[in-house]
Amino acid sequence: MLMKPQKLQRGDRVATVSPSWGGAGEPALKWRYEQGVKRLEEVFELEVIPMPNSLKGGEYLYENPQARAEDLMTAFKDERIKGIIANIGGDDSIRLLPYIDFDVIRNNPKILMGYSDVTISHLFCHKAGISSFYGPAILTDFAENVEMDPYTIEMINRTLFSNEIIGNIQPANEWTSERLEWAEENKNLRRKMQKNSGYEVLQGSSVAQGHLIGGSIEALEFAKGTEIWPAKEYWENSILFFETSEEYPDPHLIKYWLRNYAAQGILQKTNGIIFGKPQDEKYYDEYKEVIQIVMKELDLEDLPILYNLNFGHTEPKFILPYGVKAEINCEKGTFKILESGVK
Repeated sequence: MLMKPQKLQRGDRVATVSPSWGGAGEPALKWRYEQGVKRLEEVFELEVIPMPNSLKGGEYLYENPQARAEDLMTAFKDERIKGIIANIGGDDSIRLLPYIDFDVIRNNPKILMGYSDVTISHLFCHKAGISSFYGPAILTDFAENVEMDPYTIEMINRTLFSNEIIGNIQPANEWTSERLEWAEENKNLRRKMQKNSGYEVLQGSSVAQGHLIGGSIEALEFAKGTEIWPAKEYWENSILFFETSEEYPDPHLIKYWLRNYAAQGILQKTNGIIFGKPQDEKYYDEYKEVIQIVMKELDLEDLPILYNLNFGHTEPKFILPYGVKAEINCEKGTFKILESGVK
């Protein structure tokens, strides 16, 4: 069991961090960071404190993974800070591993949220024994042009500000992955939304329950074989969640990576899998095909798998709390989180 952090309350102080890419500190993107902070202040009534190194820019933070790790440790140690939110993902936060003090995280449980390469920071928390939250980031969801999406706002309120059971996670009515350059002159341009087709039952006919574990399927590759990779027994009675990034990994890579999970015995131990909507819905059908190929190879064609869920590299998005019990219902095509994410 992972320890749940305390819920957020209006007026709480939260830290912003850059565990991966340092774009939030680039002069051309300063407006974007400030727009995200403004939403935290106005929509959620939070006080926002950037960690000392988090806005020093992409080059500095790339060259100084220790500085990024120091920001995480500082945020966890500071008793005045109740939550930590990543500015953005990236591709190299595994380089923070030598500088992480797991006792600091364990002794100071608090909300940490982000997605993509922030998967690695979630695994830091996981090793320390605390739950964290695969969800929105400052430069994307909070800083969405014109206004935040109401679906994302609802999910943040339900997951981080309430200790009630999170419950049924309905599909978003619309979605977007449209790329608009983060230029200040575009700040009043809304991205084009598309009608969402909802969840798709790839296979299975039963109801599956288990604790949530997963992340960006690409970022998880960095962690395999390291000290932050969960122990074999943790995968038992789990619900795995996977999603892909804006790099559009080739379907063959998904097949190779899933075969590795099979070789580790993980796919045979889990109770079910949910897959996030692929960015831009590119490879939408191809990903489905390779998933089904691997399941057939393993004689796991009855394993409940739900596809096209609104988390990860798509907007709007819901939040997945690590270690919390969730449910896939193949007959109804529904996904529920059966506990609160916080206490």
